[in-house]
This record gives sequence, C-alpha cells and structure tokens, in this order.
Amino acid sequence: MPDPGTAVVPPRPRRLRRWLRWLMALPFLFALASILQVATLRFVDPPLSAFMLIRQFEAWGEGDLGFRIAYDWRDLDEISPNLPVALVAAEDQNFAEHFGFDLKAIEKARKNNARGRKVRGGSTISQQTAKNLFLWSGRSWVRKGIEAWYTLLIETLWPKRRIIEVYANIAEFGDGVYGAQAAARTYYRKDAARLAPAEAARMAAVLPNPKRYSISRPGPYVQRRAGAIQRQMRYIGGDGYLKRIE
Repeated sequence: MPDPGTAVVPPRPRRLRRWLRWLMALPFLFALASILQVATLRFVDPPLSAFMLIRQFEAWGEGDLGFRIAYDWRDLDEISPNLPVALVAAEDQNFAEHFGFDLKAIEKARKNNARGRKVRGGSTISQQTAKNLFLWSGRSWVRKGIEAWYTLLIETLWPKRRIIEVYANIAEFGDGVYGAQAAARTYYRKDAARLAPAEAARMAAVLPNPKRYSISRPGPYVQRRAGAIQRQMRYIGGDGYLKRIE
C-alpha cells in the first residue's frame, strides 16, 4: 500500500502519450518528406509552385474568379541562354561557387542595413528557388529556417544547372506571370528560346518586385538596372558562363 503521507501521481493518459510521440516524430517526418520531395523534383518538372498557388487563391479570395496563372515550363535547352545569364548577373554572381548561401553578400547587406541604407538582402538564386517553390512570403524566423533547410537540400540533391532551370521557370516576372516562356509570350510575343540580351536583362531587372516594376513599361530604374545587368552579363562571360555550371 502507498504511504498515506505520499501524494499519488496519476499515470499519464495514453492519449497524451500518443500525442507526445507524434509531436516528437514530426521533425523526422518533415525531414523525410522534404528530402523525398526535393529528390523527386530533381527529375520531375514542378507543375506549379507554392507562390503560384497562393497567388491563385488570393485572386479567388478577391472575387476575381477568372484569374488564371500564366505558366508554361521549358527545359533549359529551350530557353535562350541570355535569360539564365541575366538572372545570375542580376541576383547572384557567385552562383557557381557558393553552396546555397553567399556569406559575403549577406554580410555586405547586413552592414548596409545597419547604416540605414535601403539595399536588397543577400538571398541567392538557390534560396529564391526554395522560397518560391515550397514556401510563402514573409520575414519570420520560422519561414527563414525552413527556407534554409530546403536550400541545403536543393544544393545537395540538384546540380547547379537544375537549380537555374527551375528558377527560370518559376520566377514571377509580372502579376500572375511565372517563368521564362510565359513572360516571353506575354511581354515580347515570342518564345523564351528567342530572347535577346536586352530583353532578358529587362526581365531580370524587375526582380524581385515584378508587381512594382514593369517589363512592358520600364521606368528609369528598370532601364538603368537593365543596362547594368547587360554589362554584368558580359563581365561574367555571357553564354559561356553556363558551361561553368554543367
């Protein structure tokens, strides 16, 4: 018999123990599911992205039932090399060398932000691919942590060529216009395979804010940035750059 002076602690309900086991297993299950997800997309072209889904549901929520995402996948060989080179020149000139995170760019952005200068962050193309494909917009630490995890998976399981191929196909170049082919048809009335250097540079110039800046009606900022991107395209080697990531 228990000592009358000792408090008897009732056993934990079985349901609570089951919930605790599930909670402890969730990180492992998420890790396994995300690894399988990224590994599959190494070979299977994504039919859409998280950003596309979110934008479609936003339109429906606003009552725009006729809104449709413009998205038409093209393999990298079917896209003018001018576009991936322009994307690298505009957003991630260390793309061929880094492991998913450009530490120098992150540190530079941190210092500039600390001085009160409004500059872009140090996100790489790999990070942008992870965010656009799997996540949502925002600045929470949870989202950034998941983005970092997916970035590491992408860099580990995909070659650089696949990363730039996916990014060129899912980047948003205008409201509801995703990827090289849809943007080329929407703004230039031609296929992505025929994009000229100046056209590709203008497409890259509106990133990462294609709802603020326009490809079809480029203002002074987009025009200046497109010119700078073209110069950087030549600096990193033009079409020959892609051979570095094969």
